[in-house]
Amino acid sequence: MAERYLSPVALARGTLRLPGSKSISNRALLLAALAEGETRLEALLDADDVRYMREALTQLGVRLEALGENHWHVHGCGGRFPEPRGDLFLGNAGTAVRPLTAVLSVLGGEYRIHGVARMHERPIGDLVEALQALHCRIGYQEKAGFPPLHIAPRDADAPFPVTVAIRGDVSSQFLSALLMALPLIDGDGVTHTEVVLTTPLISRPYVKITTHLMARFGVDVEAPDPQRFRVPRGVCYRSPGTLMVESDASSASYFLAAGVLGGGPVRVTGVGRHSIQGDVAFAEVLQTQGAKIFCGDDFIEAQRGAPFKGGDIDCLAIPDAAMTLAVTALAAQAPTTLINIGSWRVKETDRIHAMATELAKLGARVESGDDWLRIHPTAALRHAGIDTYDDHRMAMCFSLISLLGTAVTIRDPGCVAKTFPGYFEAFEKLLACG
Repeated sequence: MAERYLSPVALARGTLRLPGSKSISNRALLLAALAEGETRLEALLDADDVRYMREALTQLGVRLEALGENHWHVHGCGGRFPEPRGDLFLGNAGTAVRPLTAVLSVLGGEYRIHGVARMHERPIGDLVEALQALHCRIGYQEKAGFPPLHIAPRDADAPFPVTVAIRGDVSSQFLSALLMALPLIDGDGVTHTEVVLTTPLISRPYVKITTHLMARFGVDVEAPDPQRFRVPRGVCYRSPGTLMVESDASSASYFLAAGVLGGGPVRVTGVGRHSIQGDVAFAEVLQTQGAKIFCGDDFIEAQRGAPFKGGDIDCLAIPDAAMTLAVTALAAQAPTTLINIGSWRVKETDRIHAMATELAKLGARVESGDDWLRIHPTAALRHAGIDTYDDHRMAMCFSLISLLGTAVTIRDPGCVAKTFPGYFEAFEKLLACG
């Protein structure tokens, strides 16, 4: 297994533009493929998860043209994919598996949806049940509630219900997938479908990304209250012409944290105070913990301020960026408890278990529960080889240990290719500037 050794360093500063957002990239690709007209997507993320979506859309008959510099020209198919069947391998890309499952089930055709072993351990049952309530035909090929899935043509004589219910407390991707698929169903004289959440919604900012992009493609979703959404039916997405993908706010968290731990300032560009991504709130958390934060329309900058306070931090709205706080907590004045992180357990790995295990290797004292993680300040860390569990965020988070006075070895550093293939080069460039 490959390893990357990071020496201890004291300073980090500089400016960098981050790759495009994974969440925006895969949503925009799918909507552009479904839309009427042609769409130019600029600054699209070039990483494994987005490549899986691109390859799947190509299999479905969508024409995609690379224009250079991560710009793509997408020829929309007007609401119906040309190829009504296929075997789609989607790796461990939840942002591809969930929405494609919903869209293909509604449109009809025969497909197999599958991925790597870990994807077959990530739940999808709540989404499947909601789609089955719409009379879509989806079967589990191995374990009930999990991929791989077999999608068959739905019964054309079965009307689409006016209301559909879905849980919101396992993954917000289930709701996002359903919302993107519902405009494609036949109107049958009905103008809207109402989606009702049966449990509180986690990661609501990611659903806001979905509805924002749907609006950019001409479909407005109404939300009369936090538990209901009204989606137009029997309409086709329309191309906005050109769409610029924001830089990834989740990836920004590692560099903003580096600016605080390494003195800074570190500035990330391509994402700013008007971002549609919920993870920009990570910067606000850093500020409440004691960091100096400056935001502009197209940048966020972080540098060291007062020592971190610690205490309880509600991470419900920033589940991905919250992982970075588990490392910065080592430098806090008091124990830090990350709460409302139950969704970590169904991500690329069980992140609560993985984070607790690897922090303990470094000599940290860590406690955990079903949906929380408590990290105690640790003055003297020890060098350790960090297992990354084929999880890109584990690798990126633990690179920050090098700014806490000790060396660290990252095992399988190539796993960052899922969302940020050039992460370590970008990270070490900041350290060199420092």
